[in-house]
Amino acid sequence: MNHDFDLFVIGAGSGGVRAARFSADLGARVAVAESRYLGGTCVNVGCVPKKLLVYGASFTDTLAHAAGYGWDVQGAAFDWATLIANKDKDIQRLNGIYRNLLVNAGVRILEGHARLIDAHTVEVDGQRFSAERILIATGGWPQVPDIPGKELAITSNEAFHLKALPTRVLVVGGGYIAVEFASIFHGMGAKTSLLYRRDLFLRGFDHDVRLHLKEELEKKGLDLRFNADIARLDRLENGAIQATLRDGSQLEADCVFYATGRRPMLDGLGLENTAVELDDRGFIEVDDDYQTREPSILAIGDVIGRVQLTPVALAEGTALARRLYAPDQYRPLDYQAIPTAVFSLPNIATVGLTEEDARKEHTVKVYESRFRPMKLSLTDDPERTYMKLVVDTESDRVLGCHMVGPEAGEIIQGLAVALRAGATKRVFDETIGVHPTAAEEFVTLRKPRDA
Repeated sequence: MNHDFDLFVIGAGSGGVRAARFSADLGARVAVAESRYLGGTCVNVGCVPKKLLVYGASFTDTLAHAAGYGWDVQGAAFDWATLIANKDKDIQRLNGIYRNLLVNAGVRILEGHARLIDAHTVEVDGQRFSAERILIATGGWPQVPDIPGKELAITSNEAFHLKALPTRVLVVGGGYIAVEFASIFHGMGAKTSLLYRRDLFLRGFDHDVRLHLKEELEKKGLDLRFNADIARLDRLENGAIQATLRDGSQLEADCVFYATGRRPMLDGLGLENTAVELDDRGFIEVDDDYQTREPSILAIGDVIGRVQLTPVALAEGTALARRLYAPDQYRPLDYQAIPTAVFSLPNIATVGLTEEDARKEHTVKVYESRFRPMKLSLTDDPERTYMKLVVDTESDRVLGCHMVGPEAGEIIQGLAVALRAGATKRVFDETIGVHPTAAEEFVTLRKPRDA
């Protein structure tokens, strides 16, 4: 059968754009449909603008430290509107780059909502197209629990477009998005409380890392409230939002920010017209080749609910394009030892196994260090950096690297290469450090912690 396209991609986020561009470069006829913005969540309302806001919030500490180095910064002031305007300009620049990447690869861009008509047909704003294969890469969408007053809350989608910095903010959630935005709002001067329904945030991360970050955030004056959850929200006569917690206590805020999870974006997609099935969490079910139950339809990225990180979606897009159109170049994606960072203030970065997970299958030695970063030597800032190595006792292989502190993500990226290469603790020990840096601490850890 002669189709309009070899591959029709629904969603122009990180994974969709990568799959479309690489497939086109490999000779496929490709189209991409996008109803919102090129670049998806990451570029528009995710990791890119979030990192810019984190940089903005970090200047609070930088200015406070400056006096110790002889700088007089009295009178410095922050303007939210300027930051948001400059952020928007940069996002527009990135949108243009994504457009050029697709156009230069020969991909046809269709700006509108795509709906599946059948296993080989997609409708975009009334126009129908046929394709040999269809790739779903529609990503995820933040959700607010169904509580009375939920319409008064915002999510990360709206936070990047607030007209002014709220004076009082309640951040609800215990994942990395909640922790990051709590740091952002607090760093910019808002009175911020972080509420989480369990006893400690960042479930799934190494326990020592979680505890260390908790201590550092509390030092900075961030109000952390664990085992706390909101039962309802109400608008008060003075315009403020009143949050009634499940224990009956009440808090007032100007902004209530929810980061309690994301759902796959499947609205109006027409999956009912195909054999595509969802797993028990509501994500599209795929096999190891990103194949759905419908032979002609594939899916990658956040919509399949595996590892919801931009670099993972990019890698999935690359792997899929090569499997389909350059099998000799194809390598299955290995989901082990994926590095990740939480851009809280201070940052977290980690790669490999947590101590808790490592102990389930290995006998381990743990090496750790807590120290004051050199940059703070001339200040009265009590912040401390934390580093940790989890090592298999029998093989000496390093199973996990974890850090809390400035530039943690930049440091862990290099260590991720070492872990992928199977580096042992001896390799770390025989590597000469760069002095004076925080990073050298990872190659000077000599004495294991008592079990």
